[in-house]
Amino acid sequence: MVIDVNNVWPGKAYPLGATWDGAGVNFALFSENATGVKLCLFDGDGGTEFAQIDIKEQTDQVWHLYLPQARPGLRYGYRVEGPYAPGEGHRFNPSKLLLDPYARAIDGTIKWDDSLFGYKVGEGDMVRDDTDSAPFIPKCVVVDPAFSWGGDMRPQIPWHKTLIYEMHVKGFTQLSQEVPKEVRSTYSGLCTPKVIDYLHSLGITAVELLPVHQFFADRFLVEKGLTNYWGYNSIGFFAPDCRYSSTGSLGEQVDEFKTMVKTFHREGIEVILDVVYNHTAEGNHLGPTLSFRGIDNLSYYRLSEQDRRYYVDYTGCGNSPNMLNQHVLQMIMDSLRYWVTEMHVDGFRFDLASTLARELHDVNRLGVFFDVIHQDPVISQVKLIAEPWDLGPGGYQVGNFPTLWAEWNGKYRDTVRHFWKADQGQVGDLAYRLTGSSDLYESSGRRPYASINFITAHDGFTLRDQVSYNQKHNEDNLEENRDGTDDNISWNCGVEGPTNDKAVNELRARQMRNFISTLILAQGVPMITAGDEFGRTQHGNNNPYCQDNDISWINWDISPEGKQQLDFTRFLIKLFKEHPVFQKRKFFSGRNRYSSKYKDVTWFHPEGHEMSKKDWLNPQIRFLGLRLAGDVMEEIDEHGERLVDDTFLMLLNGHSKPISFILPTCPQKDSWERLFDTVNSCVDKEPILFRCGKPYKMEAHSFALFIIKRDSSDAVDKYRENCEQDSKK
Repeated sequence: MVIDVNNVWPGKAYPLGATWDGAGVNFALFSENATGVKLCLFDGDGGTEFAQIDIKEQTDQVWHLYLPQARPGLRYGYRVEGPYAPGEGHRFNPSKLLLDPYARAIDGTIKWDDSLFGYKVGEGDMVRDDTDSAPFIPKCVVVDPAFSWGGDMRPQIPWHKTLIYEMHVKGFTQLSQEVPKEVRSTYSGLCTPKVIDYLHSLGITAVELLPVHQFFADRFLVEKGLTNYWGYNSIGFFAPDCRYSSTGSLGEQVDEFKTMVKTFHREGIEVILDVVYNHTAEGNHLGPTLSFRGIDNLSYYRLSEQDRRYYVDYTGCGNSPNMLNQHVLQMIMDSLRYWVTEMHVDGFRFDLASTLARELHDVNRLGVFFDVIHQDPVISQVKLIAEPWDLGPGGYQVGNFPTLWAEWNGKYRDTVRHFWKADQGQVGDLAYRLTGSSDLYESSGRRPYASINFITAHDGFTLRDQVSYNQKHNEDNLEENRDGTDDNISWNCGVEGPTNDKAVNELRARQMRNFISTLILAQGVPMITAGDEFGRTQHGNNNPYCQDNDISWINWDISPEGKQQLDFTRFLIKLFKEHPVFQKRKFFSGRNRYSSKYKDVTWFHPEGHEMSKKDWLNPQIRFLGLRLAGDVMEEIDEHGERLVDDTFLMLLNGHSKPISFILPTCPQKDSWERLFDTVNSCVDKEPILFRCGKPYKMEAHSFALFIIKRDSSDAVDKYRENCEQDSKK
């Protein structure tokens, strides 16, 4: 395109970013402390800077101009002038080309070079470096926002019916032989028919995508032949990463992402984004100058009060955003609103969310960030999930986020891991975790679905590794196994890593069934990590953030044992979706409601009586019975009718020894029908009935689920022989 750099109009201060209006492009950039700003334009391949245009208009700390000849596809960046005085918090350097914080698309990725740093590498950050960085940094791209959404409708699945599937855009399809090669590892790959069919067969209701904001791989990783695979190193909060695009990087990535969302919505699946607003890819005071640092370091980042040369770091990644600055807060809110209104996503999971809540040094539950979100008519209406911790003082905030927010429930994860590891003193805490964690959420007016229940996530062992390794094995990360947590609360079932020992492998498979049963059938919102449904492994690596290879990619060559695990998981999800007693919107009361035969929840000791205070306080008890009464529930359906469901009994034996569990009494002629026992590799295909009040043998480390069978006493004897034979297997 031909642009007359002498034909420049004043433009407007809003909206920020590069905005195509059908006739030209408005450019607007916030910088409070800059003394000058240049808009830099690049030719068709992005290699030659053919124009630098001084932006002369400034309104309310926003620099702006309008180019009537500019069109979508134009590559651009900024150079910002001002003092280079790190001790005062200023790191301006006009020799560094800077990315627009509001860029809707970024063409390509970084090529590491010393020129990307604002200081002379090797001489400390106090000496400015004047080498041009433009050849090594990708360029921003003007985007045409037009897209044919057609009749796109958000699935709007209620929280209590939500089941989340955490996945990586590239890793999910990279090795899939059923996805066309040209779209594997891309947004398009995720919405191919085979992938959609698989997600439907599994039964999930929402995909949670690991970060898709444009991110850069750290230099130290690249120099070791590694990369930032997970993507928790954002630099463009409005730009879908171009590496996941199969169609191009000059705005095509935006349309491809929208097409993916539109396809998921058509199939009734929500799209939740894992977003990283708690730090940027520019790192600490020795990091590169790529965008925010060079635009206005003092405004964008939290700097040390003792010495503004250094950054406040609540994340361990080098910097933290200055949430006290209204323009930084505006940028994050504008980004969230953009992804909802323009990209049609259905929610967000906020990485290290405690960082965003910090005012001064404390995590403030009623911080400005939360206030603004609650008042926003767009963002407040989508699903909001917090990772409720960071690395700063008082950063562990599970249970302390306000209404509207769900949380990754780290206490659920740890308690369930401890219980199935046979650690003592867990049953009291387990009771809370199985019933929605009322101890964490009820007093603040939140519901059971505030708890995002998970056993594993991208960060840590996979489910198979959780039962196969006692220690992490991160040698491939080239940090001498120092990285990643040592506190995995894992148990290898007797052998570290792969083994041919049949008994060990059977126990591991049972433990995986125990974990997935506890996950899907507990109150709250279950989250499954992609591949756990069939037992994928990362070979003991609990921190594969830098492994863009088969350690992290999903291997779709599923073993026979993996297929059994997959079938079992599908059965559990089907149960979850069909029975509202597993999807309660309110916490249990522990009382009889609406003429029910039973209290809505009852806890049983293996001897058949209800758990006493003494039982709850006994650290040696590693088993628990839980009856959920569904005959008359408190919940009302969408038609105003009171929900009625079956009554279920869960028996959990986390002990390393078998026990006999007296099945609870029930009305005459009723009996307990077993749906599954995790001792067996599959669910019961024929009804297996057990008399109420009679003992049921539970093997070590096992989970059994029963349902009340009405008027079935005559049928019990018919299946008695089968029951006894099955129990002996």
